[in-house]
Amino acid sequence: MENKIIKGSKIPSFSLNDQDGNEISFPDFIKGKSAIIYFYPKDDTPGCTKEACSFRDAYTSFSDAGVKVIGISADSVSSHKKFAEKHNLPFTLLADTKNKVRKLFNVPTTLLGLIPGRVTYVINSEGIVEEIFNSQFGIQKHIETALKILKKSN
Repeated sequence: MENKIIKGSKIPSFSLNDQDGNEISFPDFIKGKSAIIYFYPKDDTPGCTKEACSFRDAYTSFSDAGVKVIGISADSVSSHKKFAEKHNLPFTLLADTKNKVRKLFNVPTTLLGLIPGRVTYVINSEGIVEEIFNSQFGIQKHIETALKILKKSN
């Protein structure tokens, strides 16, 4: 039976490299903090750039509330590094080059399986999923949903 990440479930343990090549392990990385983990299709594409820059622009709201923001895609460490530098992204990007974490979270694909899904998970300080937002094209809603959940928890 497959594990399905749903509201109320604990995030699974996993490790990936960040844009600087450092191995980041969960749930240790967020221990005692809330987090936004968002899966996105590809670095430097129009929709993904808009989403990353929206998280960047709202970053102070997240960090002031003690929330870590983490973006995950199948792009390489070097691609993430360029993407983060080009757009001044102040948060962690993780390279899931084999899509193992995407599969672990059961992030769906869209357009007949051709495009990796865009899903945001709001996780509380105990590692429990408080909200899941899945929308390939409602890019701004990912940030709005995360901020709304944050405001409810504080």
